[in-house]
Amino acid sequence: MDISGLSNIYTEYLNQQTDNVSSKKMQDTVSKDYSKASDEELLDVCKQFEAYFMEQVFKQMEKTVIKDENSSSNTSTLVDYFKDSALQELTKTSTETQGLGIAQALYEQMKRNYGL
Repeated sequence: MDISGLSNIYTEYLNQQTDNVSSKKMQDTVSKDYSKASDEELLDVCKQFEAYFMEQVFKQMEKTVIKDENSSSNTSTLVDYFKDSALQELTKTSTETQGLGIAQALYEQMKRNYGL
């Protein structure tokens, strides 16, 4: 097996680990009991969910892009390594500043349905 093959395996491993970490973090956040949470805590959780949702959408969109086979495998591995962290930060910042409105809609729905 040549080095580029190992690079691809390593990249896939990193992507899976990042997906698992993101999923685990969101699962831990959502599984908490928010029945006595303040409005601020509830809105924060809704924003975290929106950021996670946007991150997953961006990752799926990226899978549709055709990759250039001529690019250096070392460069692509380095980019893949930092891409997930940058994507998480981008979606978090986006949700805090503007967002899609999913967090606000979810927050209002929870307040209305659960009387929180």
